[in-house]
Amino acid sequence: MRGGAQPHLMRCSDGGYYVVKFLDNPQHPRVLANEWLGALLAARLGLPVPQAAVIEVPVALVDRSDDLVIQLARGRRKLSPGRHFGSRYPGDPQEIAVYDFLPDELLLEVENLEDFLGMLVFDKWTCNTNGRQVIFYRPQGGSRYRGLMIDQGFCFNAGEWDFPDAPLRGLYSRTRVYASVTGIASFEPWLQRLESRVGERVLDEIASEIPPEWYNFDQDSLYRLLEQLRARRRRVRDLIVSAKDTYRQPFPNWK
Repeated sequence: MRGGAQPHLMRCSDGGYYVVKFLDNPQHPRVLANEWLGALLAARLGLPVPQAAVIEVPVALVDRSDDLVIQLARGRRKLSPGRHFGSRYPGDPQEIAVYDFLPDELLLEVENLEDFLGMLVFDKWTCNTNGRQVIFYRPQGGSRYRGLMIDQGFCFNAGEWDFPDAPLRGLYSRTRVYASVTGIASFEPWLQRLESRVGERVLDEIASEIPPEWYNFDQDSLYRLLEQLRARRRRVRDLIVSAKDTYRQPFPNWK
């Protein structure tokens, strides 16, 4: 699959297909922990993210699979067996078409455009230092496209686990998805979910399920990350306003 972490599309024992990021990916081991935290926290807010899973890759499969490698500047290296992060693919890849771009006339007809507002709340909260990544597909039996928010690996600034906020970070590249925004009130339903649904117990429960090798068994760093997340909930409104005031004008109908 495309992407800096060089993920692989794999069919797993439950019959589903997963985009799998390996612990020894070229970016950082912590991107797996980020993916887990990001996917489960976003789902807690009611946002459309793929189902997350811990994927156990056995030694025998790695030994028998010539394609389970990471491409290096010179040559390639076998991936390691063990526990890795899986993001559920929205169906059988031989039967469903998935796109990372739609022309404007189709983009404006995506059935869940309002979720882009909630995802911006999430990305500002978690300081996603990548642009918002989305794929589009038609659910089985549906006539309209649906956006699925993928790739949370650069939340918390990837492997750095800090929060270098900048006004344009976390925005989707095409401002048409924010056409419904008329002011900060447009984000209030999502801001209220953030403040009411993601308490201290939720953060601790989700973090406790992360395989410790994904953050190099550094429990203290994980605790510090969670503490910063708790404190940042109060800053999200200001971070959204700072995006509004940039030269890019991402919210064309903000009054």
